[in-house]
Amino acid sequence: SNASQESPSMFDGMKLAAVATVLYIIVRCLNLKSPTAPPDLIYQDTALNRFLLKSCSQLTKEYIPPLLWGKSGHLQTALYGKLGRVSSPHPCGIRKYLPMQDGATATFDLFEPLGDHRTGDDITMVICPGIGNHSEKHYIRTFVDYAQKDGYRCAVLNHLGALPNIELTSPRMFTYGCTWEFASMVGYIKRAYPNTQLIVVGFSLGGNIVCKFLGENRANQERVLCCVSVCQGYSALRAQETFLQWDQFRRFYNFLMADNMKKIILSHRHSLFGGHSLKMIDADLSRLYTATSLMQIDDNIMRKFHGHRSLKEYYEKESCVHYIHNVDVPLLLVNSADDPLVHDSLLTIPRTLAAKKPNVIFALTLHGGHLGFFEGAVLFPQPLTWMDKVIVGYANAICQWEKQKPPCQSDHLSEGSCLKEKA
Repeated sequence: SNASQESPSMFDGMKLAAVATVLYIIVRCLNLKSPTAPPDLIYQDTALNRFLLKSCSQLTKEYIPPLLWGKSGHLQTALYGKLGRVSSPHPCGIRKYLPMQDGATATFDLFEPLGDHRTGDDITMVICPGIGNHSEKHYIRTFVDYAQKDGYRCAVLNHLGALPNIELTSPRMFTYGCTWEFASMVGYIKRAYPNTQLIVVGFSLGGNIVCKFLGENRANQERVLCCVSVCQGYSALRAQETFLQWDQFRRFYNFLMADNMKKIILSHRHSLFGGHSLKMIDADLSRLYTATSLMQIDDNIMRKFHGHRSLKEYYEKESCVHYIHNVDVPLLLVNSADDPLVHDSLLTIPRTLAAKKPNVIFALTLHGGHLGFFEGAVLFPQPLTWMDKVIVGYANAICQWEKQKPPCQSDHLSEGSCLKEKA
């Protein structure tokens, strides 16, 4: 009969339509049609910037993500913590404990260089990881191993409360923009290595902290050669509105990050809430259990560690956007256009800064996700990422520039270099 002959062809048509739909979704989600390109750069035409772009080829060459999934910001973001760094190295560090004035204990891991630096100088990278991260994260380990092999000493801050096996010694943990622990680590390095010069590196939330640290106080820029910030959002107040939106699934990431923060806070609940009355603890904890966004956690718990009266005040005071224009050392700001956590509206901040200040280069890649920037084969990326190479390449170029600079050239190191010449 006709009906029986029609149904298989109709069924084939449906199958084809289904396959076509799936393929369409894959191509759309994986952005396979998206081109690859060199990073979009904003900078002023200065001798130093020309030298940096000539010496650090990653900034001017095409960034080519892994063929099949590298053009999806979501997959790059999902994988930065996990895959590709499966074979991540295990650099050997020494954990240092720093008692702070308020009774807290900051910890950082110190990794000595695995060879001489190309300039023969003593250079330390002081590194601030992302939210709730520490020196044992894959992306930090991969980067440290690479930097050590290039002759850099590395000091990596472990955010207060981020390491599960280290007890808090005061009722406070890391916040969005508290620079005390980072300052304490930098102070230790300056005392322990009086001849070292610093390269400051911040990832994500760490980028906010290091830019705020350098801009808060001119003295913090002493002995600093340059600063690199990767994938930060610059203003928590502006980011807050975008974090409740569903485009790019930001609301979902917000939920995941909130969940992670919850775990960290609850693992330290005795140190954090031990001194308060039970009624208040119960209220705080019940609000914490039901929180589904970072903002709720920030409002109920985080802002109180530093006595901020409102969420708005906390975000306002702890964002680097109010300090970053005071940074006068060379500053490289890197973001990715498909970072699902950092909304495009936040990037007017680095764009404007780089257009205004000669020491700033803003590099925006098309792909890379949030701290992904994988490179390599069709499926399995190399452990070493474009981001790792850019930071070390830029640092090398800065060190080289400092080395070959004529004495007494007028810049932020002028007094220092003239004194050295006379000495």
